[in-house]
Amino acid sequence: MSNTFDLNKILRPHIISLAPYSSARDEYTGHTGIFLDANENPYGSATTENYNRYPDPYQAEIKQKLIALKNISSERIFLGNGSDEPIDLLTRATCTPGQDHVIIMPPTYGMYEVSASIHDVKIDKVSLTTDFQIDAESVIAAITPLTKIIWICSPNNPTGNVMQHEAIQTILENFNGLVVVDEAYVDFTDTPTWIQHLDTYPNLVVLQTFSKAWGLAGIRVGMCFASAEIVKILNKIKPPYNISLPAQKALLEGLDSVDKKDKMVAEILKERSSLCNMLQDLSLVIKIYPSDANFLLVQFEDAKAIMDYLIHETIIVRDRSRVHLCEGCLRITVGTKEENEVLIETLKKYQQKGVIV
Repeated sequence: MSNTFDLNKILRPHIISLAPYSSARDEYTGHTGIFLDANENPYGSATTENYNRYPDPYQAEIKQKLIALKNISSERIFLGNGSDEPIDLLTRATCTPGQDHVIIMPPTYGMYEVSASIHDVKIDKVSLTTDFQIDAESVIAAITPLTKIIWICSPNNPTGNVMQHEAIQTILENFNGLVVVDEAYVDFTDTPTWIQHLDTYPNLVVLQTFSKAWGLAGIRVGMCFASAEIVKILNKIKPPYNISLPAQKALLEGLDSVDKKDKMVAEILKERSSLCNMLQDLSLVIKIYPSDANFLLVQFEDAKAIMDYLIHETIIVRDRSRVHLCEGCLRITVGTKEENEVLIETLKKYQQKGVIV
């Protein structure tokens, strides 16, 4: 199969002809004037800050800051309510319920499957290899005429590793649907972003987020980078004001603090290495998987018992022991130096006493 990608061939037919909702801010994009068009409250807000005006539906000011940061034009940027919104919109735009398919590669981020299930889209699973890499040959073999999206998480959640460039390239070149590379953890790796390949592959979509490295999980904003044609479709079917005014204000402030973000990332990488070294000294640890993310996947002798004990000690990690290929594993987010030291001391206590909760 050779790539002859045509966006209109994979879109649901009614999406192509859909007339989008036209908001008041589509008709007038200025910032000054007497605004009597959107049925807003003219007196302000019931809070100390005024949020009585609708936000920019296309976040132009934020995208201007992202142009230089990501080396991409604004018409190729879509901002969503977390990365979960573009995941949902891409599924809705291309997949006819009860008919079309997507491919996921477990173990991977769970929202790809959840989004497909919500929309009654068939999920074809092609397992990663035992070293958590893509089996490109099996992925290509799983493609059918009804396959619309292939989801790839790199660095992968929950395993933490970067997917091999050649495998992703092979899939891009042999699939006529969308290949979505989710780079939520890209700030924690030296591997270059796939954004630089958008001109080469018109079927490539890249997701990133402000939740991890930028420390802005609470404002729920994700980034989607794609061809201008794909971004137009996402803007066409998104809710009119999908990024709130407080979120946009926080983003504008954050984007002026790239140095602070970079310092936090450097500190997380330092602590990741330190945490890995401390965990290696514990006899109850079987294996620590290499990580290009802000977490470690760790295999323990008795993951369930350790998980229960940590919760009892109010230390919360993520139990991945029932996830495909992650048997016996806990996923541990890299904390502060002090948090990591408390975790290690607690595990040492468990190890010494053989505590059973």
